[in-house]
Amino acid sequence: MPLNGPALSPTNFRKHWYIDRGQDNQMRKLIYAINVTLDGCCDHTKGIGGDDILEHYTQLLREVDPLVYGRKTYQLMVPYWPEVAKNPLETKASIEFARTFDSINKIVFSRSLDSAEDSNTRIVRGNLQDEILKLKQESGKNIMAGGVDIPSQLIELGLVDEYRVVVQPIVAGAGRRLLEDVNLPESLHLKLVESKVLKSGCVALRYLKQ
Repeated sequence: MPLNGPALSPTNFRKHWYIDRGQDNQMRKLIYAINVTLDGCCDHTKGIGGDDILEHYTQLLREVDPLVYGRKTYQLMVPYWPEVAKNPLETKASIEFARTFDSINKIVFSRSLDSAEDSNTRIVRGNLQDEILKLKQESGKNIMAGGVDIPSQLIELGLVDEYRVVVQPIVAGAGRRLLEDVNLPESLHLKLVESKVLKSGCVALRYLKQ
């Protein structure tokens, strides 16, 4: 069941922005970060691991607060990474990522999750669009969304400003494809502003919404 109300069109969203904030003020950006295989699979079991990927995301995490998830993604990340943060036998890159992740506030949109695993997580059962607009208007670091379902809704609402995609050198051949359920009234045009080849052969891409 969608967690948002009626979607604003891109034009109406811009009007909403100008009315609420004024043309000279800027909102916090909402960044969507995801791993995909070469054939577009975003199933977390199909990708590869590696210290260079963890280092890439650790750097990105230091730029954001809070993280926005749905229930499924949150439960994949917590308590797994907080436990890694306490394990001295893990790699340096894993521990650094885990500690950085654990320190960031998290917002989980869910109607079925009864309680959070950690103290810096807030569960939201209200309107997705209203909550994200409210977050954007607050001062602080940029916001980052992960997973698929909640970000897909955010894209349909025109709320995602930046896309960070790590393309992995794998053809999965099966699994859920990125954004396959997104329904847009018109094509969404993005501008590539940065690309980086990691040691593992993954390519980290950064796109801005035009």
